[in-house]
Parts: sequence; structure tokens; C-alpha cells
Amino acid sequence: MLWIIIWVIVVLSIYVVSQYNGIIKLRNNRENAFADIDTQLKLRFDLVPNLVNTVKWYAKHEKELLENVTKARTEFLGAGSVDAKMDANNMLTNALKSMFAVSENYPDLKANQNFMQMQTELSDIENKIAASRRFFNSATKEFNNHLETFPTNIIGGMFNFSRMKSFELENREEESKSVEVKF
Repeated sequence: MLWIIIWVIVVLSIYVVSQYNGIIKLRNNRENAFADIDTQLKLRFDLVPNLVNTVKWYAKHEKELLENVTKARTEFLGAGSVDAKMDANNMLTNALKSMFAVSENYPDLKANQNFMQMQTELSDIENKIAASRRFFNSATKEFNNHLETFPTNIIGGMFNFSRMKSFELENREEESKSVEVKF
């Protein structure tokens, strides 16, 4: 009888440890996926000052727009957590979208080789961010599904694991609308 109890305890312990390790692996996979996003966000972050300076030279009266881009960039720099970086990314995305809408009103700017090259690079980075975000959200979904299914939900609760946030755009309706620039 004692051997049966010991055997059950050992099997149960092995099961709990394996489920715990599974949760940790999925959490680490999610963190790795965000590291890919973070790399692309940093590339975009480094490109923004050059873009701002180029646009600033052409659109001197667009001070508020340029201040919004700079503020969003600063918010990203100060973001410490994954959630804060996701929020700062949304702010910067909206500011950059407005900047490119303004550029449509400046034919010389649109023809400027440096601006066009930066816009192309930024477009490439934005595509990579979108792909990385999809991978991150997939890893987050896998983590959340694993954590919320029985019996892993019990083990996750015992070790205080909780549902993770996906990297969603702030406002999907706003993202699909084009920016209107008025003078």
C-alpha cells in the first residue's frame, strides 16, 4: 500500500513538473517572438530621426506632427515592459502614418531620394513588424490555450501563471482609414 502511494506521488510529481516545464517553454517562446518584434521596432526607431529631419526641412510648419513623432519615439525608448512597448508602438505607428500623409502634399519631398529611400526602408520594416507580430500573437495564443486547458490550468494557477496579452493594434478601424491632412 505504501509503495502505491509513493508511486502515485512520484507519477503526479513528474506530471506536474512536465506541465510546468511546458508552460515555461511556451512563455519563453512568446518572449523570443517579442524579441523579433523588438528588433524591428528598434530598426524603425533608429530610422525615425532621419525621416523626421528630412520631412522637417520640407514641412517646417508641420511642427505638431513632428512633435508627435518625436514624442512617440521617446515613449518607445522609455518603455520597459512588453505591454508598454506595444502601446508605444501603436503611438509611433499612428504618428508615422500621419507623417506620410503630410508628405503627399509636398511634391519635392516625395521626389527627394533620401526620403524615398527611408520610406522604402520603413515600409520594409513595417512589413517585418507585421510578420513578427503575427508570430508573436501565434505564440501568445499557443501559450494561452495551453494555460487555459485542463489540467494545465490547475498547474498554471498553482504557480500564478496568467493569460498573456496579444499584440493588437489600438484601433483596427482607425488603422484601415486613410489619414486626412488639412491646411
